[in-house]
Amino acid sequence: MFKHSSNILQTPIEYLKGVGPQRGELLRKHLSIFTFGDLLQFYPYRYVDRSSIQQIRQIQQDGQFVQLIGRIVFFDIVGQGRARRLTATFKDASGQIELVWFQGISWAEKLVAEGGNFLVFGKVNLFNGSWNISHPELEKLEKEKNETNLGLMPMYSSNEKLKTRGITPKMMSKMIQGLLPQVKPTDLPDYLPESICTKYRLCDRFNAMQHIHFPGNQDDMQQALFRLKFEELFMHQIGICKLKLNHQKSRGFYFEKVGDYFNQFYKNHLPFELTDDQKNVIREIRLDTQSGHQMNRLLQGDVGSGKTIVALLCMLLAIDNGFQACLMAPTEILAQQHLVGIQELLQEMPVRVGFLSGSVKGKDRKIILQQLEAGEIQILIGTHALIESTVVFKNIGLSIIDEQHRFGVAQRAQLWKKNVLPPHVLVMTATPIPRTLAMTSYGDLEISVIKQLPPGRKPISTIHRTEMHRARVMDFIKTEIQQGRQAYIVYPLIEESEKLDYENLYSGYEQVKQFFPDHTYKIAMVHGKQPIEEREQNMQAFVKGKAQIMVATTVIEVGVNVPNASVMLIESAERFGLSQLHQLRGRVGRGADKSYCILLTTPKLSVTGRERMRTMVEETSGFAIAEKDLELRGPGDIEGTRQSGAADLKLADIIKDLPIMEQSRQAAIDILLMDPELTKPEHALLKHQLLQRPDQEIWRHIS
Repeated sequence: MFKHSSNILQTPIEYLKGVGPQRGELLRKHLSIFTFGDLLQFYPYRYVDRSSIQQIRQIQQDGQFVQLIGRIVFFDIVGQGRARRLTATFKDASGQIELVWFQGISWAEKLVAEGGNFLVFGKVNLFNGSWNISHPELEKLEKEKNETNLGLMPMYSSNEKLKTRGITPKMMSKMIQGLLPQVKPTDLPDYLPESICTKYRLCDRFNAMQHIHFPGNQDDMQQALFRLKFEELFMHQIGICKLKLNHQKSRGFYFEKVGDYFNQFYKNHLPFELTDDQKNVIREIRLDTQSGHQMNRLLQGDVGSGKTIVALLCMLLAIDNGFQACLMAPTEILAQQHLVGIQELLQEMPVRVGFLSGSVKGKDRKIILQQLEAGEIQILIGTHALIESTVVFKNIGLSIIDEQHRFGVAQRAQLWKKNVLPPHVLVMTATPIPRTLAMTSYGDLEISVIKQLPPGRKPISTIHRTEMHRARVMDFIKTEIQQGRQAYIVYPLIEESEKLDYENLYSGYEQVKQFFPDHTYKIAMVHGKQPIEEREQNMQAFVKGKAQIMVATTVIEVGVNVPNASVMLIESAERFGLSQLHQLRGRVGRGADKSYCILLTTPKLSVTGRERMRTMVEETSGFAIAEKDLELRGPGDIEGTRQSGAADLKLADIIKDLPIMEQSRQAAIDILLMDPELTKPEHALLKHQLLQRPDQEIWRHIS
């Protein structure tokens, strides 16, 4: 028998009137609603304003969202298999429109078969000269005469399985209506300090919870939304800001001087004049390393912006001050490329560079480890093998991590333990990070940006073509190869999938061979499921020019530098996100020749697909592309947001609610500057709440 907690919100959901064990199990399984508190935080995803009802004859444009009230006068299920659909004729006093369901047909059929009046909400499409609405929201109305006078009505998400078991959006609304009268203000204590609530004009938490579900008017709803979004973002930001504050206070190695290694390289061996952006970043790093605190800096720069030369200069700065430095890359091939590039730049300087990866074994590995511990190796380049416990530095002062999003936080932290004080940390990424994500995923780091490209980098021409132009595209690649150049052909998949209508890697490889026969052309195939040795061998064949074409998956997105490659053909380009397309495009344009990126798609593209292709053709800035990618895909699909918690927000949207996030971040900073450990009485409730949250582990460490 369940014993009720002093706080009703901790009560298991099956004890709510009208739920019971069976519905309780469904709510747990499908909606992660375990307790009364979880139900209370199952917020409406939109509101129906019953005072704003259109008539069918008022519909004027394709893509318009409409809200209609009327009757279904006819319905039918047509087609078979995947082509099966439910169509219904919906009528009001001014005309009629067709409603269509391709999914959730059994649920929709039961609902429309009941007859009566319905509220319909959806996006209008023009098809064969007539208006229709695909997958409309459909709500059965009890009494038509009262429905337009109900004000704002919350709409809750559900799914077909739940609806068939009686847990409809209307049922969810009734559950919450039954719960709210049982919740008292003491069950929802206001843990945000009064100073914040006053400064930002936040309504109290109890009223916010009441009004988010059943607002009396638009003003109530907006106040509740603002309060709860602010709270979500504040609780997220205070952890990030605390981490940043700890970084700033932590002791770090003091790099006293700019010495002979740095100056000699800068004056005599620098292969090109640094851009202003590169100089600014070096200046920022110089200030960090002489502050007495540990540096934690993120360097983001577009593809080809010259981050590696900045990294090398920083490593020389470490050597000047008696420290070792390391550079860790996510793949063997990228680490090898760093090794070759850095050794070439340092060939006339007395700097010992070592290399360590999983493939360095036996006697060679033993020698590297001995030289490293003795301090004979000044720069160590490698893969995640660098973080192994057997790798001991004599005196490491700087750790550089390339393509840092490929490493977990715990992996990166292993490098911090390689000296008595943690070494300075510089993490680099060629994936530009939108400002909103920089404040969430990387809000604890100082951020440096390189936007300028070094002189001599030629712009890449980006062209969008459809499948109908495949033969012409292949002829163009042949022309480039005949002139001594190479080409990438990238596919989004490796295995057959009945659900997706595009060529996979293997069938694509066979198709490419038809255009480029074996007796004339050498084609290398690379994908993530190959044995590592085979993949490296095929990659090296392309890198060394023995293969003219590389057919690959996105394993070549980062880490292949072939200046002779002038064409990047991306198959089924509509399947990729914008940032990924931009990364792939950055594999070409690295040599003296004019380079091309060809986006090959199906002729039938969605509105979002067309927008992505247009952006790629017109935009060259990785930063602008990253912002657009975030806007089109949303935070939940962008790499980095899941670890940061930014994708787990219930109400707030880090793109649309950037102003609220900025306010909540400032509020968090203000509190931490005044009370870093939250020991003051007015912050006791806030700290207690933070200690309960799984995403706020930092507070448990200091309590």
